[in-house]
Amino acid sequence: MKTSACLLLLGMSLPVLADTPQQILERLQVEAGAAASPERGKQLYLGKFGGGKTDSCSTCHTTNPRDAGRHARTNKVIEALAPSANRERFSDPEKVEKWFKRNCNEVLNRACTAREKSDFIAYLLTQR
Repeated sequence: MKTSACLLLLGMSLPVLADTPQQILERLQVEAGAAASPERGKQLYLGKFGGGKTDSCSTCHTTNPRDAGRHARTNKVIEALAPSANRERFSDPEKVEKWFKRNCNEVLNRACTAREKSDFIAYLLTQR
């Protein structure tokens, strides 16, 4: 009995290794205090902002988020952004935050809000 209880407690303390894009979206919606809008996410993805080092997300990620892109300055290949085309996307909350921080600053010249992040992911989840 003690062994079972110890194993149960040990299992409860292990970190979850992967999230789903839907789980990350749900957490961001709670943080934003509003439901995500795929339409606003599409506008964010395709919009031309001009405030940062890169005009838009689609500059590097292409207008079709199911396609691989290329970094505008380094020319390195960037795997598809849509989770339907790239199962790795939006599965690690730390990586999600890292890339939002970097890319929002590159495009918008500021951090993205939780609402913008949730809208962005909601749009990408509609891309099948």
